[in-house]
Amino acid sequence: MTRAALAALLSHWRRHPGQLATLLLGIALATALFSAVQAINAEARASYAASEATLSPDTPDQLTAPAGRIPMQTFLDLRRAGWQVSPVWEGTTPEGLTVKGYDFLTLPFGSLPALAPTLAQMPPAALITLPPPAWAAPETLARAPKATPAPGLPPDTLITTIDGAMSRAPSGAITHLLIAADTAQPLTRPKLETIAPGLTRARPQGGTEIARLTRSFHLNLTAFGMLSFAVGLFIAYGAIGLAFEQRRPMFRTLRALGLSTRLLAVLTLAELTAFALVAGSAGLALGHVTAAALLPDVSASLRGLYGAALPGQLAFRPAWAATGLAIALAGTLAAGTGSLLALARLPILASAKPRAWARASSRNLALQAVAGVALAAAGAAAVPLVGGMPGGFALLGGLLLGAALALPALLAALLAAAQGLARRPLSQWLWADARQQLPGLRLALMALLLALATNIGVGTMVSSFRLTFTGFLDQRLVSELYVTARSEDEATRLRTFLDTRPEVQATLPIWHVEIPLADQGTGELYGVADHATYRNNWPLLTAAPDAWNRLATGDAVMINEQLARRAALTPGDTLQLAPDWQPEIVATYSDYGNPAPQAITSTEALTARFPNVPKLRYGLRVAPSDVPALTAALTDTFGLPPTALVPNAEIKAYSLAIFERTFAVTAALNALTLGVAALAILTAMLTLSTMRLPQIAPVWAMGTTRARLAALEALRTLALAAFTALFALPLGLALAWALLAVVNTEAFGWRLPMFLFPGQWALLFATAIAAAALACAWPVIKLRRTQPSAFLKTFASER
Repeated sequence: MTRAALAALLSHWRRHPGQLATLLLGIALATALFSAVQAINAEARASYAASEATLSPDTPDQLTAPAGRIPMQTFLDLRRAGWQVSPVWEGTTPEGLTVKGYDFLTLPFGSLPALAPTLAQMPPAALITLPPPAWAAPETLARAPKATPAPGLPPDTLITTIDGAMSRAPSGAITHLLIAADTAQPLTRPKLETIAPGLTRARPQGGTEIARLTRSFHLNLTAFGMLSFAVGLFIAYGAIGLAFEQRRPMFRTLRALGLSTRLLAVLTLAELTAFALVAGSAGLALGHVTAAALLPDVSASLRGLYGAALPGQLAFRPAWAATGLAIALAGTLAAGTGSLLALARLPILASAKPRAWARASSRNLALQAVAGVALAAAGAAAVPLVGGMPGGFALLGGLLLGAALALPALLAALLAAAQGLARRPLSQWLWADARQQLPGLRLALMALLLALATNIGVGTMVSSFRLTFTGFLDQRLVSELYVTARSEDEATRLRTFLDTRPEVQATLPIWHVEIPLADQGTGELYGVADHATYRNNWPLLTAAPDAWNRLATGDAVMINEQLARRAALTPGDTLQLAPDWQPEIVATYSDYGNPAPQAITSTEALTARFPNVPKLRYGLRVAPSDVPALTAALTDTFGLPPTALVPNAEIKAYSLAIFERTFAVTAALNALTLGVAALAILTAMLTLSTMRLPQIAPVWAMGTTRARLAALEALRTLALAAFTALFALPLGLALAWALLAVVNTEAFGWRLPMFLFPGQWALLFATAIAAAALACAWPVIKLRRTQPSAFLKTFASER
């Protein structure tokens, strides 16, 4: 009996291969979009873990300077005093690689665990030969072909000798000193504070800190992956529910033959489990391809925003594959369980009537709408009650799920109003028929609502961010040319040279030190000149009266929005910058794209408190037409490399490129989600088309032509899509506000203004109508070609 029952259940899919393809495709697409995000996040976690693994228990402490650079003389003074320290030179090559140079002859034990076996086998003479030896991760060799592969190194990083690093990245500097263990230090050495009072000893930070900084980024990716999974699963949910409806005569027959309800449920769940595993496996393969295509953009975003490096190639990791299969199985079983429960609630004699399921679903619209309102209210309440990122995502989830649940009731009310306004009998039938078909199309329309609202919300957020960020760059990057000297002596000669150039209107120092700021970790303290460039362009958000004049005196400070929000500081409060220096905060300013706290004071106050601050970088105010000639003069006079002379246009282009790549993944997921929603409409209509004849046949029998019926069918679908798009607009704007005002503020520490883009809405509305038209094209053509005999047969059926 069991084998015969299973064969009977599977025979439905043989008779309806299109439905089987729809079911498998829905599960596969849902799994692919979710597993793609999981694969990217897993690759990031593995990279952070590898970075953390490079810090073994024997990893030496580091000596760092607030200025970020340690003069060579400081290193020599420490060595002469007996301190066993080793310098590390860091910089960036023209190819964009981070180069780190070590003095391998003085390198403390445990400094480079990934290279320890290699270095142990090399004679000392090999470390001072020319060309200097270099090592890089295997995926980085394409950009460093002469390097030796070293699998344990982070990507986009080149390890070499300190001489090799100086030649590859001459604009770099000694960023820190490695300290040998105390057991390796001489007992008679003087105190560190005596020889180098400006240096700070600390343990190095690894992948854990990067993982903390990037958590919000990956959390956003996961949220979009779950949304894409939900939209894709609607296809499978609808296909399973409608397949159950078509098989209910079979269920009745099997039960009449003695098959128990429990065994029928077990066989159906086994069937769904097999489908979930097959389609989930296909979805994993598709997700791997999608993730590999998106990984370069994600890597560029993380590198530009947080300095985190990801490998250029995607590795297959069992963890995300198992998670993808598990979520595919759970989602499919949840969809099937819902349909089984709906079947159990129907009277046994009604199980052979295909419209019984639709009527039962219609009775639940009011309860579903109430549940939707309750979800939206719970999401709104989570913001003040829960707070933080969890509260923000609870708000997003409550808005999206609540609106999706309330959509069928809203559409039913709108269709009822349209029916009441109709005067012709055929028009009244059109709107009444649309209401009758609403239960069968509701899942597809809910998927379309989520896709459209997400596109509107995320599109508004990204466009607002782009508009704000572009204006922010125009305000912050005012100097026409930025120049960086390679040493303090060269910087002195550079300032003298610039004072003699008539085309240079102003030379603005860009000097900073790194110090702790308000218990928010290490931040940057910049000194700015008292110049109209800052007064007229600096993007202040809040300011005390006469803020710029007070800043120029050196007894005040301005802080960025991130620091103000996280430390709950406002103008009028004080900020401790040194044990004996606690200036008053006179303004806050926007600082988009920077995850770290930052403050600015006058240049005179900075140099007075930190006399060893590096004075290497300057912004030059010149006429744009004079930039090429000045660049050539600086190159000829000082031999500066191209990386030391950067026009502001190049910096803006680089910043905007990072911005665009940051949201490339979001844009791709939005497009895929909208495509999946269109596919959900297509599959729902294809499945419903086999059940539509009993409703259409009487209208045809009364004289309506097949061509007109097909046109009315298309009009009904387009009207439902248009109504859904209208409801998606306010939902999308609410989503954009939540992203900008709540989620983005919690994730990055700054709040962006919200702008409206009606042109984007019109384009998206047209896209939704076009997607619905494409989705209904084949069912409409199929109806147009239906033979009269097929209509006549419906009058002789059991209906």
